[in-house]
Amino acid sequence: MRFRDKVAIVTGAAGGIGLATAKRLGSEGARVIIADLKGDAAEKSAASVREAGAPDALGVACDVSSEAQVAATVKAAMDRFGRLDVVVNNAGLMTFKSLEDLTPEDWQKVLNVDLFGAVHFTKQAFLTMKPGGAIVNVASIHAVMTEPLVAPYAAAKAAVVSLTRSASIEGKPKGIRVNVVLPGAIDTPMLWDNPNVKSGAEKVDPSMVGKPEDIAADIAFLASDDAALVTGTALRVDGGRLARL
Repeated sequence: MRFRDKVAIVTGAAGGIGLATAKRLGSEGARVIIADLKGDAAEKSAASVREAGAPDALGVACDVSSEAQVAATVKAAMDRFGRLDVVVNNAGLMTFKSLEDLTPEDWQKVLNVDLFGAVHFTKQAFLTMKPGGAIVNVASIHAVMTEPLVAPYAAAKAAVVSLTRSASIEGKPKGIRVNVVLPGAIDTPMLWDNPNVKSGAEKVDPSMVGKPEDIAADIAFLASDDAALVTGTALRVDGGRLARL
């Protein structure tokens, strides 16, 4: 079991990719902290992670845009388990407005979660983790190619890819690896509730729609010692969506 005796924090883990990742890490021996904006949802997900085979799981209410709450979540992990080995920065949100209609508040809302959530947890991981730790960020193919009406999301995810490169450089002397996955279309409410998808403005080939478990498997690889020589890497997991003309 690749994560036996290790401790992982997964953000935005009440459902979708985050929950699938928490279950995957837990099934491979990790004790998991479910960090989610809604504490009751986090606790419910922690119970499901334990039922799926994790040796232990803890639900923690955490607004990732708050540095203080992020620090408190890391402290809760240390108080409960005494160590921190893996952080998966998965929490994210989208808005759907044209550039001319976006307000500074619209931009800040998305950036606070999608970018600064990863920034805050990276800082705390660097302050807490021992050599051998791993951070896996979850960006999106929107960091590379995008659609109308999602400029803050695309910009934030592109910034997460850049953050990953910087963090991998600064993390190397600490023995901490940092990588990022770029999911394509994944079968979650975030995909099917997307107004661009509903309107047909964003075309989704059903053959290229993945499951949350597909992304969880790649996150688990990057977080594990199997990827010991992998850092600063952006792994595109999109079923070949961006490879087509």
